[in-house]
Amino acid sequence: MTDPEFTPGRARKALGQHFLFDPDILRRTALAGGPVEGRTVIEVGPGPGGLTRALLNEGARKVIAVEADDRFASGLETWPEHAEGRLHVHQGDARKADWEALIEACGGDTPAMIVANLPYNVGTPLLIDWLKAGVWRGEMALMFQKEVAERIVAGPSTPHYGRLAVLTHAVCDTFMAFTLPPGAFSPPPKVDSAVAVLTPLQSDQRFQDLATLEKVAAAAFGQRRKMLRASLKQLAKQAGLDATAWIESCGIDPTARAETLTQDHFRALATTFADAQ
Repeated sequence: MTDPEFTPGRARKALGQHFLFDPDILRRTALAGGPVEGRTVIEVGPGPGGLTRALLNEGARKVIAVEADDRFASGLETWPEHAEGRLHVHQGDARKADWEALIEACGGDTPAMIVANLPYNVGTPLLIDWLKAGVWRGEMALMFQKEVAERIVAGPSTPHYGRLAVLTHAVCDTFMAFTLPPGAFSPPPKVDSAVAVLTPLQSDQRFQDLATLEKVAAAAFGQRRKMLRASLKQLAKQAGLDATAWIESCGIDPTARAETLTQDHFRALATTFADAQ
């Protein structure tokens, strides 16, 4: 049963919608990234408004709800918190949103938290954009398919370690808060889900050139069964580098595979690659 305040409407498969209504799960999700009281919080894909209600109940000063579905965007605009200025609704595609402009327009504070039960079809692209964001973005607590959450928090030499983990750990500390079975959602998805929590690193610990890091990680993991000297050969040519010499200059064995490299290894590869161009 849904709360009578929530906006009724069937989930649309094309939008990757799977809704949560259990108040205990919603509260756990709202607080997974830390207290929201007094904070500006961005939510993507609020749907009927279960998590939105939990964020407001827990004292968020501003909730910016970005919803592509006009049924639910219109429904949220009828809430009293919208009239009071605590709830701001932006109807549109989150992948095209100007986050800093939205925060400024509603009088929100930075860094803003991001707490969301993300639509399955946009979760990873949104996360990558947020990882590259500036100082406006604070803590994130994001519901993904469990496999995606595992890829976000994975460490070296583990099955889920890859490009996404390398990018994430360049700017954030991560952990998986909890997992949920399909039956927790309406309609139930075909896979388990999990909340990944990402806390920004201190500015002096973050790697600034994420574009180059992403390029190096993508090449390294693009042929993950190959040794680095083979998987990075084409990328090395772009910068006029000899792959083996480049890898060795970073203190890495050229016969190693990408899955064994640490964050420091990838940072060294990205830095020397950028310097060579």
